[in-house]
Amino acid sequence: MQQYDYDIAVIGSGPAGQKAAIQGAKAGKRVAMIERDKYVGGHCVHRGTIPSKTLRENALRISQLRAHQDVFSFSLRDDLAMDSLLSNLDSVVKSHDHYINAQLSRNAIDHFHGKASFSDAHTLEIVAPGGELGTLSAANFVIATGSYPRQAENVPVDHENIYDSDSILSLVYLPRSLTVLGGGVIASEYASIFLALGVSVTMIDKYPRPLGFLDSDLTDRFIAAFEANGGRFLGATDITSVAWNGLDKVVTTLSCGTIIESDKLLSAAGRVANVDGLNLAAAGLALSERSVIEVDAHCRTAVAHIYAAGDVIGAPSLASASMEQGRRASCAALGVDLAEMTNTMPMGIYAIPEISSVGLTEQQARAQYGDVSVGHAHFGEIARGQISDLQEGMLKIVADAAGNRILGVHIVGEGATELIHIGQMALLHHASVDSLVENIFNFPTLAEAYRVAALKVVGQRQRIDLAS
Repeated sequence: MQQYDYDIAVIGSGPAGQKAAIQGAKAGKRVAMIERDKYVGGHCVHRGTIPSKTLRENALRISQLRAHQDVFSFSLRDDLAMDSLLSNLDSVVKSHDHYINAQLSRNAIDHFHGKASFSDAHTLEIVAPGGELGTLSAANFVIATGSYPRQAENVPVDHENIYDSDSILSLVYLPRSLTVLGGGVIASEYASIFLALGVSVTMIDKYPRPLGFLDSDLTDRFIAAFEANGGRFLGATDITSVAWNGLDKVVTTLSCGTIIESDKLLSAAGRVANVDGLNLAAAGLALSERSVIEVDAHCRTAVAHIYAAGDVIGAPSLASASMEQGRRASCAALGVDLAEMTNTMPMGIYAIPEISSVGLTEQQARAQYGDVSVGHAHFGEIARGQISDLQEGMLKIVADAAGNRILGVHIVGEGATELIHIGQMALLHHASVDSLVENIFNFPTLAEAYRVAALKVVGQRQRIDLAS
């Protein structure tokens, strides 16, 4: 029988790679993790999720101070450096890096620093930073190499005036104006964050609305808040060209002839699978037409002993989903039985305002079931919403036509990504709308919005009963 150096070799140390490696080690297997960057954690820790959310927290604090000028005398310096807005990022990243490394060490996972490429379906070549070449073999592999920004046509990203989602936080100073191309999660998060920092932001997208996959009530609230705070959204708009004028402005020309000038520009045209240099062909793999690695429900690729997880396999491209995919990939490789991966997965969008969703949107529910019951709770109706000045927030419950079964929960407003887990648990355990009415929530809390929204669904049910 063929002997391998490892039972599982994991390529990449982001959320998917970490969980794949830990799962394998917890099962008592020999596990290797290969990471080309100096630090573990991948894009999530160093260029994506954690840095952008750190900036968001500071932007939120600043916007809250601006909103209370009757209490605080507050203004930002004109020459404010980005370092000042990310002052605690270094300690956050170092703490996370220390935690991950301690976890790898505690679980006896061998960590290799270098660039990995397949030489055949069971062997990796690893080139260390100094150029030393090594090899390792494994019975199973998990590819968790993440993604990198897609380069849009006619947008010459130079990382100095025209940025992508990986380089935007390398800004030296906070610009006075920013154009954001795109209407997805990354574009919406950064557009609203910079707007909250006092930057004049214009958001341009080829689709009529940003975040078009969300329940329309959430999108409406996002656009309303964005424009109320001075932002401008141009939907159903195509870009003809983007260019730096060589002096002081990025010039964006729209297909309608309109010209928009801004200090800086962010191109958020999505992300593509990061497989450059992996030599997938040597392992018998290739990218799909969607430029991702295709996998089955167990994260298995077309080659039976090779798995893939995280951004490299495409949507939903959430850190939380990536973690579960990585864990499941290891379990499948080791023959550990698991239930099917739940589709009751919450989505969190860390824009300002925060947005979160789980289950069916109202539009999806109507398409699937015909008629539905819907209950809204506005944070302005909730004592905690008034106390915390969060009146613009809203929680929405989508239920079946009879008003009994919960089909989806959608929240916009600060705390949405925390509040959504109550809805997630309700969906997972098939809780009824009535259970949200009959149970007691702490007072005053935003969670009371569940009861208010549920009562509105019940009220619709009662009106239908009386009418019949």
